[in-house]
Amino acid sequence: MTKHLFWFLAATTIAARGGTLFLPAYPHALLVFDEAKGEVVDTINLETGTPRAMRLSPDRRTIYVTTIDHNGIEVVDVATRKVTNHFVLNTSSKQFRMRGGAVDPSGKLFYTVTKEIDKLPDHYEVANAKFTVIDLEQRKIIRTADIPREDQWKNEAGFGRFPLEISPDGKYLYQFAGKLSIYSTDDFKLKDRLDLSQPDDSGMAQIRFGADLDLIAQPGQHISVFNSSDPIVHNKIFGIGRFDLSTRQMDFDPIGPAPMGMAGLQVTPDKKLGYTMVSNGRGLDKRCEFWAFDLASDRITQTAEVPCRARFSFGMSSDGKKLYIYGAGFEIEVYDAATLKYERTWDLKTDITPAGIAVLP
Repeated sequence: MTKHLFWFLAATTIAARGGTLFLPAYPHALLVFDEAKGEVVDTINLETGTPRAMRLSPDRRTIYVTTIDHNGIEVVDVATRKVTNHFVLNTSSKQFRMRGGAVDPSGKLFYTVTKEIDKLPDHYEVANAKFTVIDLEQRKIIRTADIPREDQWKNEAGFGRFPLEISPDGKYLYQFAGKLSIYSTDDFKLKDRLDLSQPDDSGMAQIRFGADLDLIAQPGQHISVFNSSDPIVHNKIFGIGRFDLSTRQMDFDPIGPAPMGMAGLQVTPDKKLGYTMVSNGRGLDKRCEFWAFDLASDRITQTAEVPCRARFSFGMSSDGKKLYIYGAGFEIEVYDAATLKYERTWDLKTDITPAGIAVLP
């Protein structure tokens, strides 16, 4: 196990000041928000509808957006802030439900999970979820494949709610859950299944990966928060897991006790500090806190209570000095990362969706 994971990660984030946030917004847009000015400086109109999920390319030059109205895809060039490609999958008699996905190394193929719904004269027929390949140049589905029975549960609720990744050579599709399933992208045949519930570390009984951490993402790797429990008293902890998509090697770096709820992990550009927002309890007893971590020593250094919200997302500024609470509303609440104290609220003047956030130079 790699003890100090973050010391070995190459720098992937942004300039020290004045980064740009790309925020998905209703009814059909991406907001371009200037951190230095504290205001929206541009709006990117999405032709196909409301953004449901966003995926940043490994080189951080392109944003892939899936939309919900007509099940469309939009390709956004970060430098020009222009939509370079867009299309919908729905027809007058057929609909496709999907969420996010992964783009192959060439940037031409989009891999996702879809659910096909046929409109018949007197009823609708809903098919099982399938692996789906979308050609971004031809703007259409070019291939689908049945999902093995053992993996169907990963893809029914939420239409692909567990993360998908493509290997650097484009030959394999990975899906992360209790077990890691590896498929050939040629025919979607199952090639291997790695049991994450039986990690090499004998002190862990179960490992579960989450979504990729964009702020510390590296090409060819899936880096995410993971939860684990020991085999004796089942004490739950969380940490950082790194999976190499080429060698299929996994490293784990435990950090601390797992709370009831966690809104992701944000890491400073120098990889020394981490922050998360957690919740414990339910109803009137629910309590929310910021947790700050020293990632060199894997310990919690500071906590601070913060007002709970029913729905929200948690983010960080490009220089790692501010923490953001946003989503399900028109505002971004800004907190100082050093003190964990509230500073100000930015009014976006537009309701944003829970599709994610992209932080760029």
